[in-house]
Order: sequence, then structure tokens, then C-alpha cells
Amino acid sequence: MAAENNENIKKPKIIVFDLDYTLWPFWIDTHVTPPFSRKHDSIVDAQGKKIKYYEQVPEILENLAKEGFEIGIASRTSEIKGAYQLLKLLNWDKYIKYTEIYPGCKITHFNKIKEASGVDFKDMIFFDDERRNIDDLTKVGVLSIYVKNGLNKNEIKNGLEQFKSRQ
Repeated sequence: MAAENNENIKKPKIIVFDLDYTLWPFWIDTHVTPPFSRKHDSIVDAQGKKIKYYEQVPEILENLAKEGFEIGIASRTSEIKGAYQLLKLLNWDKYIKYTEIYPGCKITHFNKIKEASGVDFKDMIFFDDERRNIDDLTKVGVLSIYVKNGLNKNEIKNGLEQFKSRQ
């Protein structure tokens, strides 16, 4: 019997992330003050507060993009302009193909990603820190992974394994 070909292993077509408390450790609409700017080697808010993100996130985004995954963002924040600005300043926007940032139910965000991409919910994975969003998207068929303390490589690995085992 031939060895299993990597192409036979089912992978998600789109990996979608929430922002607040998933990629960075704050709510962008309450804990920091836009506009953001680059100051020396840091990004700061309007008050000069240094913007931090979960340590492994830049490497995760870069690796997923290199591996050919399409990446999306689905955020319910009301600080739309600041979220886009921060993604650009962090240079994460180069990895992101689908961006849905506005208040409302995440199902609306995913319907727009589905419409733009032509990809079924069953071919997506979602990472978020809020149970209500996990519950909503699980009901429509998106594999939804609860992120407890910020995104890390282990959660990505576990999410991809769960996706593979669903097939």
C-alpha cells in the first residue's frame, strides 16, 4: 500500500481569527486609545501606551500563510478604524485575505467570508475567546476552537488535528 499522500489529508481552506483576547490581550475599543502609531521599535496608542500582542501570533500568521492557508479576521469590535490600523501597523494585514470587522453576530461575518470566498462553513476553522461566538458558529458547521489565554502554536496544531479527525 502506498504511503499516505499529503494532498489526501483534509485541511481547512480558511482559518479565521477573532482579534480581542485572541490575537492581542485587550479590547481595542476600551483598553487602548486609537489612533496608533509607530514609535521607535514599538507601536503605541494615542496615550503612548505600548501595544502588545500574544507572543506567538506573528509567527503563526506567517507560517499559516507560507503553508498556503487563507486567513480571515472576524471581529465584533466597534473600534473598526483602530482595528484595521493596528493590523496594518503590525504588518499582519499582508497575511489576511478576508477581514470582517464591525459589531454584530459572527454568523454575519462568516456569511460574508463564505460569499467572498465561495468556501463552505465546513471547510473553515475559527479561533475565538468568547463562548457565545464559538456556540453560534459551531451551530452553522464551522469548527470553532475556544482560545482561553491568547492564541498559540499548540492551539493551531490541535485545531488542525480536530479538523482532520472530523473528515
